[in-house]
Amino acid sequence: MKGNGNNEQRKSLSEVHASVDVTKRKGWRKLFAFLGPAYLVSVGYMDPGNWATDIAGGSQFGYTLIWVLLMSNLMALLLQSLSARLGIVRQLDLAQASRNAYHPVVNFSLWVLAEIAIAATDLAEVLGMAIGLQLLFGIPLIWGVSLTVLDTLLLLILQSYGMRKIEAFIIALVATIGAAFLLEMIWAKPDMGELVKGFIPSIPNETALYIAIGIIGATVMPHNLYLHSSLVQTRRIDTSEKGIWSAIKYNLIDSTIALNAAFFVNAAILILAASTFFRAGMYEVSEIQDAYKFLSPMLGNEWASIMFGVALIAAGQSSTITGTLSGQIVMEGYLNLRIAPWLRRLITRLIAIIPAYIVILLYGEGRTGELLVFSQVVLSLQLGFAIIPLIHFTSDKEKMGVFAIKPIVKLAAWAIAIIIVSLNVQLVINEITGWIADAGSRAWVVWISALPVCVFAGVLLLYITFKPTLDRKRREKKSHAPHGSAAELVNLKPIPYRNITVTIDFSSADALAIRSATAQGGKEARYLLIHIVETAGAMWYGSQIADHESDEDTRALNEYVDQLKNLGYQVEMKIGFGNPKQIIPEMVKQFDADLLVMGAHGHNWFKDLIFGTTVDTVRHRVKVPVLIVRDN
Repeated sequence: MKGNGNNEQRKSLSEVHASVDVTKRKGWRKLFAFLGPAYLVSVGYMDPGNWATDIAGGSQFGYTLIWVLLMSNLMALLLQSLSARLGIVRQLDLAQASRNAYHPVVNFSLWVLAEIAIAATDLAEVLGMAIGLQLLFGIPLIWGVSLTVLDTLLLLILQSYGMRKIEAFIIALVATIGAAFLLEMIWAKPDMGELVKGFIPSIPNETALYIAIGIIGATVMPHNLYLHSSLVQTRRIDTSEKGIWSAIKYNLIDSTIALNAAFFVNAAILILAASTFFRAGMYEVSEIQDAYKFLSPMLGNEWASIMFGVALIAAGQSSTITGTLSGQIVMEGYLNLRIAPWLRRLITRLIAIIPAYIVILLYGEGRTGELLVFSQVVLSLQLGFAIIPLIHFTSDKEKMGVFAIKPIVKLAAWAIAIIIVSLNVQLVINEITGWIADAGSRAWVVWISALPVCVFAGVLLLYITFKPTLDRKRREKKSHAPHGSAAELVNLKPIPYRNITVTIDFSSADALAIRSATAQGGKEARYLLIHIVETAGAMWYGSQIADHESDEDTRALNEYVDQLKNLGYQVEMKIGFGNPKQIIPEMVKQFDADLLVMGAHGHNWFKDLIFGTTVDTVRHRVKVPVLIVRDN
C-alpha cells in the first residue's frame, strides 16, 4: 500500500471510516447513532492498570485520594472532547495532525513515545487478563501471560462484522464491569461521611503523590486521545457548519455518559479497597490477587471475589481491542505506514509480554502489582506529548475556523497540561534522586543513561509547546518586512542552464514539464529525469524493494529517455525510493543541477503540489531555481 503525502493521506481507520451514516437520523435515533466511540475510549479508563492504582490508593490512604479520580475524570472529559472535536472538524486524527505540523524527526520521536504508552497500556492488559484467568481458573500466571497472545485474533473477527458490532461488544463488557462493582459497593457498605471528605484535595506524602500520578496516568491515557480523534470519523455526518456543531454536541453527550461510567468503576474500586482493607488496617494490599483473596471473607459473600475476577477479565479483554486500534492509528498517522492488523497487534503484545515475563520469572508473581502501578506512571509521563499538540491544534483558528475552542476552554486545557507536566517533573526529580542515592559509587550510570533521556524529553516538550508561538512571530516578521521599492533592472540576458533536473510522474503533465525544461536548456544542457517510488515497501526497504510498480516505473522512464536521446538531447534517468520531499533535493544536489522543473499533476505525491506542501518543502531544501508547471 502506498504512503501518501500530508494532505492526500489515507483516512484514519480507513476500513471503517464514515461507515455509520447518521445524516438521516432524527431525535433519539440520531443520539443512539452517535453513541459508541466514547465507550471504546472509556474502557481505557477502567483497564487493569487503573485497578492496581485504585487498590493501592484505597488500601493505603482510604478515601483520601478519591478527589484525584474526580479531577482526572474532569480532565479526561475536557481532553476527550477536544480530541473528538479535532477528528470531527479536520477529519484528521491526532497523529495525522501532528505529522502535518511537525518536522519528521519530531514526529518520529512523538511516535516512539506514543508506542511506549501503548506498550505500557498493553502491559496492564496482559497482566490483568493473566491475573483474572489465574484467580478464576487456577491457571499459572506465566501461562496466562502466554495465552493473552491468542486474543490478537479477536479484533480481526469483530472488525469483519462492522464498527457497530465492535461497539456493542465493548458496551456489553462495560455493563458487565459496572454491574459487578455495583454489587461490590452494596456489599462493602462504605462510610459515606469519610467518603465525602475524600473529595477535599490533599496529598499526605510522596507515596501518595506517586500513586496520585499513577491514577492520573491510568485515567487520562495518552493513547485514548489518538483513539477518540479517529473513532469519531466512523460517523458519516452532515459537513455543513450546522451539521458539524451537531456532531460536536452529540459526541460530547457520548463522552459524558461513557466517562462518568468509567469514573463510577474507578471510584468503586478505590472505595471498595478503602472500606475493606484500609478500614481493617491492611494498608499493604496493592496486589489484585490479594484483593481477590480477601474480599469474600471480609465482606462475608463468596460472590464478591468471583464478581471481582469476572470484571477483571472483562476489563482486560475490552482494553485489548482499543489498544490494537490505537497502535494502528499511531503507526499510520505518524509514519503513514500500514502493516497487517494481526502483525501490528502481535508486535504490540510481544513487547508487553517481555517485561511481564522478566518480572514474574525473576521476582515472582507477588511483584506484578508494582509493575502495574509503574506502567500507569509511564503513561502519565507521556501525557504532555499528546495533550499539548492537541490544545494547539484545536486552538488554531486558521485550521479550525469557527470551531476553534473558546478562550475559557483553552485556559482550562492549559491548566490541565501544566498540572500534569508539573506533577511529572516532580516525579522524575524524586525518582532520579532516589536512583542516584541507591546507586552510591555507581551513580555515574544514572547520570549518563537517565539524565540524557530526561533532557531530550524536556527539549522536545518545550519545542512542541512553543513552536506555534515561534511560527507566528516568524510570520509577523515577514509581514512587517519593508516592501514596495523596485530594484534596478540590469543584465537581462537569458540565464544559460547547463544541468536541469525534471521530476516525472507518468501523467499528462510530463510532456509539459519536459518541454519547459528543454526550452530553458536546449540541446546544450544535460537533463536528469527522476521519479520517486513511494510505496509502503519503498518507504521501508528503499532501493532493495522490487515490486511491480517500481519495475513498471523504470520501464516507463526509459521510454522518455530513449525518445529524448533520439531527438538529440543529453539525458540520464534515476529512480528514487521513499519520501519525495527528501529524495528530490538529494538527487538535485548529486546531479549538480542549476534548475529543477516539477509538474503539478498526476501521481499521489504530486497532488500535494496543489496544496503547496511538497513544493514548499523542496523549494526550501534546494539551492537552485524551481520551475513549477501545471497541465490544465
